[in-house]
Amino acid sequence: MSTEEPQQQLTPAPARPASFEAWLDVAKAMGLWAFSVLMILIVPTVFAIPYLIYRIAQAGPPSPQALATDKGLIFYSVLGIIPAHLLTLTVVWMVITEGGRRPFWKTIGFEWPENLGPTMSTILSILLAILLFGLAFAVTMLYGEKKTDLDIMIESSLYARVATAFVAVATAPLAEEMIYRGVLYRALEKAGGMGIAIPVVTLLFAGVHVFQYRNNLAVITVITLLSIMLTVVRAATGKLLPAFIIHLVFNGIQSVLIVVGGFINKDIFK
Repeated sequence: MSTEEPQQQLTPAPARPASFEAWLDVAKAMGLWAFSVLMILIVPTVFAIPYLIYRIAQAGPPSPQALATDKGLIFYSVLGIIPAHLLTLTVVWMVITEGGRRPFWKTIGFEWPENLGPTMSTILSILLAILLFGLAFAVTMLYGEKKTDLDIMIESSLYARVATAFVAVATAPLAEEMIYRGVLYRALEKAGGMGIAIPVVTLLFAGVHVFQYRNNLAVITVITLLSIMLTVVRAATGKLLPAFIIHLVFNGIQSVLIVVGGFINKDIFK
C-alpha cells in the first residue's frame, strides 16, 4: 500500500473577465477627460483673478454687465486656456507613460500610418482639413451666422482676437487630440471596439462645445462634422498624428481668418 499522501486538488482563483483591465482603462480615460474639462472651466478664471483684483482696486466692484464686456478680463481669460492645456498635457503624459516608465509618443499612437508614410499622410491630412473647412464654411453660409460666445469674445479687442488665434493653433489641437483621439479613443476601442469608440468620442468632443455655440446650430453642426472626421481618421489609420494634422490645419485656417478679420474690422481697436 502506498504511503504517499494524496495530492490536494488546488482550486484556481476565479479569473477576472477578459475585459476587466480594458474597462479599467476606460474609467481612467474618462477621469482624464473630466480633468481636462475642469481645467478649462477653472484655470482661466483663476488666471484672470489678479486682473480682477486690480480692476476692483482702481474702479470699485464692477457690475455683472461690465464684467461680461470687460476687454481686459476677456483677454486674460483667453490666455488662461494655455496653462489649462499645459496642465492637461502634463497629466496625460504622466498617466500614459506611468510616470516616465513607458515611451509617450509611441504608446499613445502619435505616429504616421505605416501603409502611407509621412509624405502621403501629410498631404492627405491637409487636403481633408481644407475640404472640411470648405464644407464648414458652406454650412455656416447656408444656415446663418448668429454670433456665439466665441464671436463676442474675439470681437471684444484685438488682443483677445490674437490670443484666441494663438491658443487655437499652439495648444488646442494637441491637448484636445491627446484627450479625445488619444486617451479616450485608445481605451474605448480596446474595451468595446470601433463601434463604441467612434460615436462616444465624437459625441463627447462635440458635446463640450455645445454650450459655447449653443445659439448657433450651424456651428454645432460644423463641430460635430469635425469630430466625426477626426475620429474616423483615427480609427481608419490606427494612429493619432493624421487627426492632429487635420485639426491643426483646420484651426490654422480659422485662426488666420480671425486675425485678418481683426485688421479689417477697425472697431476692435477702440
